[in-house]
Amino acid sequence: MGLFDRFIGKRDEVAGLYAAIVARARQPHWYLEGAVADSVDGRFDMIAAVLAMAMLRLEDDDQGKAAATHLAEAFVDDMDPQLREIGIGDLLVGKHIGRMMAMLGGRLGAYREGLAAGDLKPALVRNLYRGDAPADSALAHVEHELLALRDELAAVATDRLIAGELA
Repeated sequence: MGLFDRFIGKRDEVAGLYAAIVARARQPHWYLEGAVADSVDGRFDMIAAVLAMAMLRLEDDDQGKAAATHLAEAFVDDMDPQLREIGIGDLLVGKHIGRMMAMLGGRLGAYREGLAAGDLKPALVRNLYRGDAPADSALAHVEHELLALRDELAAVATDRLIAGELA
């Protein structure tokens, strides 16, 4: 097996997990009770929030760290055709992907800090709602659901999580 085959195989290893993350991020409650914008940006932000929770969980051990890297690569693999579908030309796709990865990295840091501080709300307002705070009930809903997801992920063995089991 060549280097390229091993690299692609590692991405395939997290395909089920990435699909489960996207499915969780697309659940209607985020957009209804949580008042996340049902737009391209809102869906991106919600995927990034759920993805961040999974990646932060995977940082806990060596097997998980490698999987977190492959999850980021799966995110890029997913975003590339999405950008092309909405009309971003070939010459600009790389630039947009770079910005998306920087945004994901920023969100990872913000959510990590929020979890450590015991308050995700400031990070959510800044990153998920892009500075425009929703009603308190919507913000509380999203914070509660992301914290519940974090707890669910913590209870799943790393190998099962990598296989796509979120709870």
